This record gives sequence, C-alpha cells and structure tokens, in this order.
Amino acid sequence: MSRVNGEDPYLFFTWNVAYANLSPLGVSQQVITINGEFPGPIINCTSNNNIVVNVFNNIDEPISFHWHGIQQRKNSWQEGLPGTTCPVQPGTNYTYKFQVKDQIGSYYYYPSSSLHKAAGGYGSIRIHSRALIPIPFPDPEAEFSVMIGDWYTKNHVELKKLLDSGRTLAKPDGVVINGKAGKADNKDEPMFNLLAAKTYRFRFCNVGFKYSLNVRIQNHIMKLVEVEGSHTVQNMYDSLDVHVGQCYSVLVTMDQDPKDYFIVVSTRFSKSVLTSTATIRYVGGNGPASTTLPPAPTGWAWSLNQFRSFRWNLTASAARPNPQGSYHYGRINITRTIKLANTAGKADGKLRYGFNGVSHTDPETPLKLAEYFEAIDNVFKYDNIEDDPPATDIENLRVEPVVVNATFRNFVEIIFENHEKSTQTFHLSGYSFFAVGIEAGKWSPEKRKNYNLLDALSRTTIQVYPKGWAAIMLTLDNAGMWNVRNMALERSYLGQQLYISVLSPERSLRDEYNLPDEFPLCGIVKNMPRPPPRYAGA
Repeated sequence: MSRVNGEDPYLFFTWNVAYANLSPLGVSQQVITINGEFPGPIINCTSNNNIVVNVFNNIDEPISFHWHGIQQRKNSWQEGLPGTTCPVQPGTNYTYKFQVKDQIGSYYYYPSSSLHKAAGGYGSIRIHSRALIPIPFPDPEAEFSVMIGDWYTKNHVELKKLLDSGRTLAKPDGVVINGKAGKADNKDEPMFNLLAAKTYRFRFCNVGFKYSLNVRIQNHIMKLVEVEGSHTVQNMYDSLDVHVGQCYSVLVTMDQDPKDYFIVVSTRFSKSVLTSTATIRYVGGNGPASTTLPPAPTGWAWSLNQFRSFRWNLTASAARPNPQGSYHYGRINITRTIKLANTAGKADGKLRYGFNGVSHTDPETPLKLAEYFEAIDNVFKYDNIEDDPPATDIENLRVEPVVVNATFRNFVEIIFENHEKSTQTFHLSGYSFFAVGIEAGKWSPEKRKNYNLLDALSRTTIQVYPKGWAAIMLTLDNAGMWNVRNMALERSYLGQQLYISVLSPERSLRDEYNLPDEFPLCGIVKNMPRPPPRYAGA
C-alpha cells in the first residue's frame, strides 16, 4: 500500500523593487516600482495556491511587503509587518512563502515599512474559486483590477520627516486611478477598451492614505458581487463608497450608446473634493465622454445606509476562511469583548495616535521573534491596554509596543469607537471577521440587539463614522501574531495600531508553523542560536 501526498499548485514570482521618476499627478517624483511597473504586478491565483515571491530590494532603505487581507493560516511569519518580520535590507533579497488557504476574492499588497506606501509599491491580488466550485454569476468577458487612492506629490522621505517632527500631513494633492490622474477633458488615452453588450468585472481597492473614495461610472450601473472574500447579495448601485483599505468587486454591462465614458473617483468627507477620472472606450464606438460628471453622494448617513445594504450571499459556494460559525456565528457565546477607542494626543510634545490611551511603537526586534525566542521581557509586555477603557479623552499618550494576549479559539467581540470628527477605517490581519454593526453615538451592551447576526459580511476591514462605533465578531482560530491598525497611513505610522498574540496551548504544527529555516533574524535575537522547533506533530 502506498500513499501519495499531493500539494496544491505553486506560483513563483520574482520582484525587482526600485525607484523610478514618474508623474502620477503631472509632477515628476520618486516612485517605488516593481519590475518597472506602478502599480506593481498582479498576483493572479486560485484558492489554496502556494505563493512564492522573491523580493530583490534595489532601493536605499530596508523594505517589507504586507499581503492585505490574506489570512496567512498558521503563518504570521510571512505577514511582512514590523511586528512579525525583519525587513529586506538594501542590496539583498528575501522570499515570502504563503498559501491563500480557503480564500477567494479581491485583495492587494503594499510596502509596510516606514512610509514607503506613500511612494507606491502596491498592487492587486486576485484569488479565484477552484474550477469545481461554482461562482454565483456567469463568467465575465474579462476582469480588471482598479487601484484607487489619494496621493501626495511630496516623496515618502519628506512626509516621514513631517510626521517625525510632530506635525500632521496636509491634505493629499490628488487622486490616482492605477497610478494615473485624469481630468475629465478627453485628453487621456482610454484605460479600458470594452466590447458592447459584454459584462466585465472591476475589482476596486482603495490603496490610499487618508480619504474614503466614491466610485461611479457614467451612465452605467454596478452590480456588487464580492467584498473582501465574501460573495454578496447582488444589489445594484450607481455609486459605491470604498473606504481606505477596502476592496469591492462589481459587474458592469456595456449596455449604453457605444462611445467613451468616465470612471469617476472622488474623495468623501473632505473639505475640498479631489476628483480623478479614467476613460472607458467602447470598441468601435464614436464620441467623447461627457464632461458633466455624475455627482457623488453627500454626508456620512448615506454611506452608513449603503453599508447596511451589504449582505452575505449564504447560498453561494465558496472557500470560507473561518468554517466554525460561518453560517451560525450569531449563536456563538461571546467570551471576550475588547473596546478600542481611537485616541489622538501627544507624547513628549509631538503628535501621536493610539488605542485606549496607548500609542504603539515598533521595537527593533519583531514582536513575534521575541515571543518565539522567549525574550519578551526585553522587548514588550502583554496586555498593556484595557479591554474597557475610560470614556474620557486622553491628551498625553503612553508610547510602547502594544500586544494583547488572547486565548486560542475564543469567540471575541471587538468594538471600535471613533471619538473624532473624521471617518476611520480599521483592519485586522490574519482573519476574516463578521461586520455585525455600525451606528452613531456610543456603544453599550444593549446595542447588540441591533447587530446583524444572520448574514453580515465576512471581511477584513470596517469603517467607523464620526462620533460612532462599529462592532465585529470572530473566532480566534488562527494562531500567530496579528495586527490591528487604522488604515490611514499617518495614524498607523504614529501609533494607532496594536498586535494580538494568539498562541496554541498544544504547540502543534496543526495550529502554527515553526520559525522558517531561512527566516532572517534582527534586533536582540540576531546573533542568538535558533531555538529548537516549538511545534511538533500534525
């Protein structure tokens, strides 16, 4: 009798990361490219594929890449965040290896080190369903990744100096669509050439730094089909609010007069509105796009109502990252409630942001390495923020690494409280969570009666409107060190993030992988002997 162990397919990528002088907003500036491309190459894969990305760093600073929304089952070593991974040093290379386990959907990657994201280096990740798993809509004629975001003309070094000096960043200088800005003047080459009567899939991701964005297409209706890995009830929208860090997938049918039309992207909740366009051209059509652009909605209440219209398509077959409770999460007893209040204040007279009065700082030694080497006493302390913070605003923030010690497989509720006047977006790595509620005002246990406990979207980001709250629920069944952050670049850089440590008590390879043999070491563990494998068996 013989046994054959067949692995899922491997996809290999080689990335050369370098600077280039480009003009996203018409002003020449230093941009981070990958293989000469901005945005970077698309990672086009299928559920359960193994992804191998060999990154050669040709810029003059250490760099790391984060795979936004990818679950990294049992493998926070490959997160590419300062709390888990040593950066790739200039003139060297490092190979990221991870599996898109039990996932489908629209995601993206970006540089997580320093303020490198402000210089580009981002790109799309598309995860398709396996051939034997039907999707709940006909195959489109083609699909497109559309990376949208606000943009600064100052380079990332200048922006970093501003933040390090204690000042805030000014408003962005414009909005880019796939690295370009359009002015609705019919002078730009078409970005998309499409056939009449055909249906196309557009994957919109807000890869920007500060503002929520509204997306609409002249004279065309969008059918929402997927949000960050969840097939949705297929409602029709004439525009969509895409908050920082979020990805939405829509179907659009070319059913209008054959000519040019604009995709319009504009900022939301900003004092002055920044707008950019990209041209859709019907193949064989004749005529320019109208320079009268469809207006964006106004007010955050409209956006809140749109959020409430999003529903999980429970009849669709798909890979599901968190199988326990995927259909009946509303019946699971909550074992822990963590309230995270976003805080803006100062430390040593300089601007900082944080949660619950504590502003996170990244130590030289990645937190996950310190934990694995059992050297945490020299790097961080567990549970240095409160689960239920005082309701008062805190002006002076404590600055230190923030790590929440969590219990493996607990079912937790996290409440994000926004005490400020701007809309915020938060992301949790390593998991999909159920976005069960967003409301204005203050959260209290009585608010649970308003939760959607049936078909809330399973996703990786959630927005919180001014002076409001948002609630998420999830099972902590993915062992590792996982990041919670504000997706606004300024806020996460200045401390509005933390890490959740989820350790398997059984120390089994079934729950978490060991430190990879080729994993680079840095900080206080750089010259330490590698410990024996902590996890054994299967």
